[in-house]
Amino acid sequence: MHSVVCIKQVPDSTHIRVHPVTNTIMRQGVPAIVNPYDLFALEEALRLKDRFGGRVTVVTMGPTQAETALRKTLSFGADEAILITDKAFAGADTLATSYALASAIRRIDQAFPVDLVFTGKQTIDGDTAQVGPGIATRLSMQLLTYVSRIAEIDPDRREIVVERRAEGGVQVLRTRMPCLVTMLEDSNRMRFGSLPDVLRAARQTVQVWNRTDAGVEDVTKIGLKGSPTIVSRVFTPKPRAQKAEMIAVEGGPAEQAAALLERIAARLPDRARDAQSAEVSR
Repeated sequence: MHSVVCIKQVPDSTHIRVHPVTNTIMRQGVPAIVNPYDLFALEEALRLKDRFGGRVTVVTMGPTQAETALRKTLSFGADEAILITDKAFAGADTLATSYALASAIRRIDQAFPVDLVFTGKQTIDGDTAQVGPGIATRLSMQLLTYVSRIAEIDPDRREIVVERRAEGGVQVLRTRMPCLVTMLEDSNRMRFGSLPDVLRAARQTVQVWNRTDAGVEDVTKIGLKGSPTIVSRVFTPKPRAQKAEMIAVEGGPAEQAAALLERIAARLPDRARDAQSAEVSR
């Protein structure tokens, strides 16, 4: 059985800082870790390897520094690690990221057929939970989200039965492989890396793929070109030229509130008439 686990290197949320002007995450000087939700996905893939044999391939898209996160997964027992990195991927949103990862998984499948693709339910630096479903859609795979337990796997019939968290209870789903599974937090407990695996992780070569190696065919679907949801490209707010107006009123809260409402009514007469009409209709 061959499982591919998609991970992401993210800033440690305990050291996170937000830029006071751009309101974006400041990654400089912040320690990087493996996305915690992805570790549940990795552990589940390793458990299947323990039961059925096979291999576990870990893949991530990111800068060269992400090799550290991949070596961490090797120390836990993953067999192979692939880093997809290219300047063309810079600025990717979830849509562009899912396209690049799906292309790489398709390439991996050509060399060694993939039975299961695992991801965490989301990342702590984005919280969109869109990359996993995006990969499944692009690969035409069945999608099993928010999985809390893999109840049964039949390698011969190539079927999988899972329990997933749903509103108001638990769903039990059966589908055929290959499929993509997003694992919930606390669905398992991450193992400690064995000494042989830790030593192997230090020696093993992490494969580095550029966009050509990853099988990316359409460059308009990666990086900023393929990221229509990037807010800075769609709408860039301009600072207000008009300064805030100060209203000086003598008296207590009632007089201050009356003066504020009077100023609002002067600026927004239509809203003031609507408010008066609503009050009369009462």
